[in-house]
Amino acid sequence: MDKPEIELIKLDFPEGCNIILGQSHFIKTVEDLYEALSGTVPGALFGLAFSEASGPRLVRSDGTDLELRSIAEKNLLKLKCGHVFMIVLSGVFPVQVLNQVKTVPEVCRIFCATANPVQVIVGRSDQGGGIMGVIDGEPPLAVEIEEDIENRIELLKRIGYKR
Repeated sequence: MDKPEIELIKLDFPEGCNIILGQSHFIKTVEDLYEALSGTVPGALFGLAFSEASGPRLVRSDGTDLELRSIAEKNLLKLKCGHVFMIVLSGVFPVQVLNQVKTVPEVCRIFCATANPVQVIVGRSDQGGGIMGVIDGEPPLAVEIEEDIENRIELLKRIGYKR
């Protein structure tokens, strides 16, 4: 293959769940992400998976919920990209765990943290595939007005992020 090919892949995860999609570089990613998540929000429901880029090139996984773990595994098998991880969260918002995820030594970057529909832009070559970017949700329709600002502030108060 002389020129890379571009592919658009839709991630599948249940409505009401959030995901974190990122890049990391070492087999210990699974253990360290598990510890970061379970230590930050005890009792959290999550599944995570990491795809190796060398050796046996397996999808490694763990989590507190077998269904969420399976969802992360299936998405990584569909992406076919090495050194990628996906976390699927239920009842937990990414904002609650994102800083801890980013401090895991193996984590190189976060592509998205969202509950929105996600499409992943993947480049493919003879060597394999790599994530080039993501399409997270839909485009904006307008600029917020005073009523929208009030609604945003009220939501933040309701979920405990503003007094």
